[in-house]
Amino acid sequence: MKLRLYLKDKIYLIILSLFSYLLMLMIFLAFKILPEVIISITCIYFLTLISILLIPYFRKKNFYNELLTNIERLDKSYLVLETITKPSFYEGEILETALYDINKSMLENVKKTIEQVNNFKEYIEMWIHEVKIPLSSLILAFNNKKYLDNRIKGELERLDNYVEQVLYYVRSENAEKDYFITNVNLAKVIKNVGLKNMNYLLENKVDFRVENVDFEVLTDAKWLEFILGQIINNSIKYKRNINNSYIKVLANSNNKETTLIIEDNGIGIKKSDISRVFDKTFTGTNGRERKSTGMGLNISKNLCEKLGHKIEIESEYGKYTKVLITFYHNNYFDVLK
Repeated sequence: MKLRLYLKDKIYLIILSLFSYLLMLMIFLAFKILPEVIISITCIYFLTLISILLIPYFRKKNFYNELLTNIERLDKSYLVLETITKPSFYEGEILETALYDINKSMLENVKKTIEQVNNFKEYIEMWIHEVKIPLSSLILAFNNKKYLDNRIKGELERLDNYVEQVLYYVRSENAEKDYFITNVNLAKVIKNVGLKNMNYLLENKVDFRVENVDFEVLTDAKWLEFILGQIINNSIKYKRNINNSYIKVLANSNNKETTLIIEDNGIGIKKSDISRVFDKTFTGTNGRERKSTGMGLNISKNLCEKLGHKIEIESEYGKYTKVLITFYHNNYFDVLK
């Protein structure tokens, strides 16, 4: 902290003080005050002014010099608050508090970023493991040409689903920049999802039933297709080894909301796992047994929240799983329409 720059910063105070002294001097002369008195008052005035300027300077100098020196010396400058002496002046206390808050915010953001990167790394590792399974099946299918056509179609669809999942996972952090909310026909979206997963459904002998879904809802068709695709893929993956496996899709609607229900008669979810099925990378008992990444439902929930939808799961282990997506009606949008 340099005295010259400090005094330059106080130039307006110095000019004002000198102007005040000149006015005071003119008053003294006008009233013919004794020279000895004028000299005494002048000495007191300027000693006081110098004290007002220099005492704060020396109080602040050590603090700021220590701060700047430690910042230069430290490899991790954000740790500087741990190395400086607590300031004894008010401005220094404000600065220390501000630096602490900034430092805390920065560390929280860094922690969040590191967590996101680590989660993404973990997800990619699991995703690679998932992708290896259909790739291995494709290789086997080429070696056994009897089942070549059907197996290739099914495994390619699975690969497409896994690649799409990565794409939507990356985009889900900033999904609001990519979606477009409009009136969407549920029946049309469900038909597209069914056609896209047709070979996977046939391969696993799962009956896909659609009932009473001809409703208009406010959503983004592309994102909704992805969400439903994840749910249906989960239902197929966690089917029971029975002859009458099915996925049933239906909807009900009232003045306030429309609820889409996707129900299956698969292996279900244990009661202890239901509260965590939407957690990132959570696989639970079923996921560990069937080698799942645990990311599909997490991405779906994030997208539903960004779209303004509510997603819930009901299940009874060994009997069924039911996913409910609620679309809230927007009267203002309907009026503008």
